[in-house]
Amino acid sequence: MKIIMFYALEFSWKPYQKVLDSGEDTPKETSLSKTVVVFYQVEAEDPAREKKVVEKLIKNIKWLARKFDTKAVVLHSFNHLSSSKASPEESYAIIEKAKEKLKRTGFNIYETPFGWLNEWKMHVAGESLAKVFKEI
Repeated sequence: MKIIMFYALEFSWKPYQKVLDSGEDTPKETSLSKTVVVFYQVEAEDPAREKKVVEKLIKNIKWLARKFDTKAVVLHSFNHLSSSKASPEESYAIIEKAKEKLKRTGFNIYETPFGWLNEWKMHVAGESLAKVFKEI
């Protein structure tokens, strides 16, 4: 898995076009402030090591959220980080596990519509730690 995380003072998205039949039918435009935004790509080898991937993803998200004292997290599927891709079903399963674990520890989890192209606006904080890339 590859992730790029941002601490965004403002982040908003607007559904643009449905690209997977399994995507939700009527997603809503959403705007948030002071949130960790995680652009992720689940790679082909990740389902075989799912437990480790989920644990490391959660560890990285919690680390950045603590740095900026926020409990708000946005997850955005961004399949442009690697040429290796898991199937949409495998990706969704891994992210669902991470979302549930984060929710159980008090995080407010938001997700851009899976299976949709989205317009988004992002105002990222200036600190160096507000932009982090990780290979999990």
